[in-house]
Amino acid sequence: SIVGRLELFRESGVQSSVEAARCPGRKVFLVHGHNNEARETVARFLEKLGLDVTILHEYPSSGRTIIEKFEDHTVDVDFAVILLTDDDVGANKTKVDALCSRARQNVVFEHGFFVGKLGRKRVCALKTDTVEVPSDLHGVLYVHLDSGGNWRLLLAKEINAAGISIDLNKAK
Repeated sequence: SIVGRLELFRESGVQSSVEAARCPGRKVFLVHGHNNEARETVARFLEKLGLDVTILHEYPSSGRTIIEKFEDHTVDVDFAVILLTDDDVGANKTKVDALCSRARQNVVFEHGFFVGKLGRKRVCALKTDTVEVPSDLHGVLYVHLDSGGNWRLLLAKEINAAGISIDLNKAK
């Protein structure tokens, strides 16, 4: 098309509207289970970095189903932080006596949603030691959600690497 050929004549150093649309904003969606302490700690940290944090339950449902509400609030998200905390237990049905700590099913679902929507580079999972990793996610690197707070700088570096400019000095 003519639009595609016009790109060839663009002045050097001038950003096209397509390139501008790809530049990330500062909106971060925080996916969580039932660990309220972890949710609040991570949310306040992200706000300290100057990011606009979306936590789904903080918004009115307005008569929507949960999936409609989720879809509406993920339209313009630039990055997702997934909290894999030990909220549930489960096991392979052939080994019922070997229950493992697991993240909530909604967390696993939303993790996959954001990987598909944003790409792996724009999704960072924070994981506690005891949580079993879903088999489809083996090999994906996680940031350890440690009590010492070392996760802060690691998460900030992941956000920065995704092209969202933040002051890493605020991560300490």
